[in-house]
Amino acid sequence: MNPKRLIALTRGGIMESLYFRLGIFVTLFANLIYLVLVYYLWKAIYASSGSDVVNGMSFSDTMIYLILATAIFNFLEMFVVWDMSRSIQSGKIILDLLKPMRYRKYTFWSYTGNHVVQFFLTFVPTFIVVMIVTHGAIRMGLNLLWFIIAMIFALIINYNIEMLVAPICLFTESTWGINIVKETIVLLLSGATIPLAFFPEKARMVVQYLPFRAVYDIPLSILLEKSGSDTWLGLLKLFGLQLGWLVVLTVAGNLFWNHAVKKITVNGG
Repeated sequence: MNPKRLIALTRGGIMESLYFRLGIFVTLFANLIYLVLVYYLWKAIYASSGSDVVNGMSFSDTMIYLILATAIFNFLEMFVVWDMSRSIQSGKIILDLLKPMRYRKYTFWSYTGNHVVQFFLTFVPTFIVVMIVTHGAIRMGLNLLWFIIAMIFALIINYNIEMLVAPICLFTESTWGINIVKETIVLLLSGATIPLAFFPEKARMVVQYLPFRAVYDIPLSILLEKSGSDTWLGLLKLFGLQLGWLVVLTVAGNLFWNHAVKKITVNGG
């Protein structure tokens, strides 16, 4: 592994993201509208419940969770499926496969620049605003370090989920519907749209062991010191779940990619 190549890919991604910075502001504006809708939706839910605490979460807890989940979504967002589909249809994927770097590694590192930009331009400002508005509701301590580690694991897990869906393009040349279903499942079962605390008991018992939770709920639980993450044993369990799925999805993604790439067909060739 040549670090200079990886740094060059990251730097190129940063420059590309900053060049198309209008897209970042459009995304931020769209997220603002989304959060306003979420605010009034959950305000109505708590008002109708007749209680200040629902399933162990207050209205403030829920809003902090969902606002940060939205910021994490922007940070983790990848377009691997769309990019691969277009590359196959145009034939560009052949050139990508001929690059002196394995396709999976090249694709992952080509997105790192965008992740860096999104982290500093979306997540960090969002976190600061939440801290100011809530008067420091989130404790500043080792949980921040554990959160960063959990986010790195979440980034890799999310990429591997993408790479389990993207190779389907090699068979169908288009995965629009499949990708929409994938995004819906990930956002729903990860806790990004509805905190897992609001799931029915039986559904929550299943969902908490699925890989989707490792993308959003675990990093947020560690940051907010929920789900037992305020103890060493609880923290190790959460990291263990992330690492387990990281290994499983990486191996599964590699095996599926190695099989799927043998079936490649492109327009005109």
